[in-house]
Amino acid sequence: MAKGKVRRRARKILGEEPVALVWCEIHKPIPAPPKDVHRAAGKGRLKSRHHWLWYVGAVVFFFVVVPMILLDGLGRRLDQRLSGRSRDGQTGQPSPPDTQRSGRGRSHGRDRGQDPANGVFDGDWNLTAGRLLLRWYGYSPSPKRLVMLTRDRICVAASPRRRLSPTKADDFRTVTEFTLDQARIDGEAGQPRGYATFRLAFADGSWLELGRLGEPEDADHFLRTVSG
Repeated sequence: MAKGKVRRRARKILGEEPVALVWCEIHKPIPAPPKDVHRAAGKGRLKSRHHWLWYVGAVVFFFVVVPMILLDGLGRRLDQRLSGRSRDGQTGQPSPPDTQRSGRGRSHGRDRGQDPANGVFDGDWNLTAGRLLLRWYGYSPSPKRLVMLTRDRICVAASPRRRLSPTKADDFRTVTEFTLDQARIDGEAGQPRGYATFRLAFADGSWLELGRLGEPEDADHFLRTVSG
């Protein structure tokens, strides 16, 4: 369960004991909003800010690892092509095209095109969930948010720090909250740990899906509470 300092901080900012709480994130990339909508909302960040070590790793990956992979793949492809020509020359018949693979690629492309919101939210940037997404990383550079339930509210809190420990954070603050007639939590108990998600559903019909739930005991208790 959440450490004492997390619960003490939650009690302090809520003014009461939370019924349930859990650290979570938007577990998929936020889709790109229309440019006019993004501009009207202040052109806020749509990605979390990475630690400087992440950028060092990215540079090493692209300038060292990627060239090695490409060279290795090029060598393998050349070997396969040479061996394929040798076999074709022996049989006198051309190799058939891989129609099954190309069909799968087209189908996958269609599936992706059918969901421009990528399962993150309902897709309407003008409703509550969309407006919340546009401000998500303006509240904090960290992707982690603490969702806290009380008897009559759903509160979302964030820490101003880029990196934090969910078990020790004690500087988070409420960034937005909703009464129970404005929003509800839709979630199922018993989901596989590490893959569990829940939806923050709003009265206007919009919804936002959250995952990467922190602290397994908190996640289990949170989902049991909302599913009961």
